[in-house]
Amino acid sequence: MTETPRILSIAGSDSGGGAGIQADIKTITMLGGHAMTAVTSVTAQNSRGVSDIHPIPAQMVLAQIDAVIGDFGVDAVKIGMIGSADTAQAVAERLAVIADDTPIILDPVMVATSGAVLADKATIAAFGKLMDIAALTTPNLPELEALGGEAAVLAHGTALLVKGGHGAEDVLTDRLVTQEGEIAAWSDPRIDTSHMHGTGCTLSSAIATYMSHGLPLWEATARARHFVRMALHSAPDIVPGNGPMGHGNVRLDATLPAPMLNQFTIGCSDYAASVAFYKKLGFTQIVDSPLRYARFESAGGATFSLHASDKPASDNVIYFESADLGQWCAELAASGMTFDQIPRDESWGWREARLRDPHGNIVCLYHAGENRRFPPWRIKG
Repeated sequence: MTETPRILSIAGSDSGGGAGIQADIKTITMLGGHAMTAVTSVTAQNSRGVSDIHPIPAQMVLAQIDAVIGDFGVDAVKIGMIGSADTAQAVAERLAVIADDTPIILDPVMVATSGAVLADKATIAAFGKLMDIAALTTPNLPELEALGGEAAVLAHGTALLVKGGHGAEDVLTDRLVTQEGEIAAWSDPRIDTSHMHGTGCTLSSAIATYMSHGLPLWEATARARHFVRMALHSAPDIVPGNGPMGHGNVRLDATLPAPMLNQFTIGCSDYAASVAFYKKLGFTQIVDSPLRYARFESAGGATFSLHASDKPASDNVIYFESADLGQWCAELAASGMTFDQIPRDESWGWREARLRDPHGNIVCLYHAGENRRFPPWRIKG
């Protein structure tokens, strides 16, 4: 496995960007992988439905697969909308040679969220060949029924994720099952949103990406479910209903395998004044426990908290970056804030301004650009 795992998505194109290849690319990228694609169908669709479908010939699908695997290599494969029975058969034969060493996740797409049929009876019947090589198959409840039920799917040797999203309950359960029985189950409250387009595509490509990072199936599935739920919570409200999920808004909630910094806490002696100070800086308050605790979120997804404290401020410095540092500081100064240091260029390549919050914590507003993560003196790993 390479440092940046290579994930191949074999799926249809969604012109609305919420599902299919587009959802897979967003998911794989957000989770630290390199997304490669083999487009099986081109669809004309938006939040209201699918108006046209153009299947890609099986030989062209195979040519795309051969082109990327033969050059880049592959660490995991996700299969979604397959286009035709011929394509399903051809893809299964081509991938069989890597199936023992490469996790293949099959999302047996049959019907779009809008109700459009994306797989005919012959294609559904051909899913058996794909299940023969899949490490995991991830049908929703209607798809599982069309495949013949749990026993029929498991007979192909694939593990099975029974997704409960189409159930009527307020608490939904997903079950991870093998021929040896149930190995994991997760239950969570239904998320109240009308923007769920691409959930199955996102989940399956997230599982593939996490497995390419070396995680076992159950852990990859658990983390992928978390990613999907965060993307649902973060869905942008850009159409009335059946809109895309918020893949790009998950950011630091993506639960990558390696540790990462996404939260810190500082003291405050005057709760109201400190909350007002950080609101004026432009951060969004997401937790409010008056006189004791507050949490804020930044545009990049990182959070920071204020906690009531009698201890004096230390020499710790809190850093907040903005590409519009000059304008930001000018607006703050015009609002009455006092700076210890106005914006100036520092010898290490950053432009910095400094002030103190009501507790006395040092706050550095800065712009570093690529010098934040990639300064000339960065240690080469």
